[in-house]
Amino acid sequence: MHSWSHLLTYDYYEPFFGNGIRIAVILVLAYVATALVGRLVRAVQKYAVRMMERADGGPNFQFELEKRARTITRVLRGSLAALIWALALIMVLKEMKFDIEPLLAGAGVVGVAVGFGAQNIIKDVLNGLFMLMENQLRISDVAVINGKSGLVEEINLRTTILRAEDGAVHIFPNGSITALSNLTRDFSYYVFTTSVGYREDTDHVVAVLKGIGAELMAEEPYKSVILAPLEVSGVDQLGDAAVVIKSRFKTVAMQQWTVGREMNRRIKLKFQQANIEIPFPSQTIQLAPSLPEQLRGELKQIVRDVLGESSGIHPTDGRG
Repeated sequence: MHSWSHLLTYDYYEPFFGNGIRIAVILVLAYVATALVGRLVRAVQKYAVRMMERADGGPNFQFELEKRARTITRVLRGSLAALIWALALIMVLKEMKFDIEPLLAGAGVVGVAVGFGAQNIIKDVLNGLFMLMENQLRISDVAVINGKSGLVEEINLRTTILRAEDGAVHIFPNGSITALSNLTRDFSYYVFTTSVGYREDTDHVVAVLKGIGAELMAEEPYKSVILAPLEVSGVDQLGDAAVVIKSRFKTVAMQQWTVGREMNRRIKLKFQQANIEIPFPSQTIQLAPSLPEQLRGELKQIVRDVLGESSGIHPTDGRG
């Protein structure tokens, strides 16, 4: 009876009461810290939304924006909450007189091993977070990543997925993206060159190009997607067989190719009507004039038979 009498004394339970109070305080502080993290993350979400709203999006832009912001905040909230409760658990175990040093040592070894194996994943996730927050890419953008071009189909925390024009799917870990060009952010340019013969008046050609551009801007559906009149830079290059004139159209994002194809079609028609020469590669074979007339004629016929009249290669003896 005497051996159990200490169970009825307050001194026996006092350490447990003290530890219980400290454990309760730890859990309450962990809960409060988690709530504060939630508030902080919501503030980060609002900041991310403001940053991404600077870019002009399409009809689904607001949905995509909110989805990205939720992705960012979900990862942040989950990571910080896990860290807070892991620390709280360690402190509670210590208050309960558990020997946590082997646990910490084992966790350290495991953490080092996992860290070496997961460092690329962590790099991918961090780069993905920055890409989302800085609005470097959006779904349905056309981009060039590490030399590969295509339509952005997915942007995840770890990977970015492009769909190429031929249907190929390119998957890039975000940590491996070293070169990124967004071709459709805010607006786009259709840059093109026009080649004309050396005998053409370049001022007249420029005037014709501007006239075609003005016609295009006055008609739908091109009127609503062209943001500025045609800019003609002028003579950009004196090539071997042509004078090259450089121009560009400023368009709504993703519409530069639609405008460009129609512009090219009208240039072909208008140049034909205005008798402006569009040169094409050709080659001239000149036969030595010392050859007999009959032999020259036979050689001309052989060349015509081999190469064909439509090949653009025209045999001549220099006298027509």
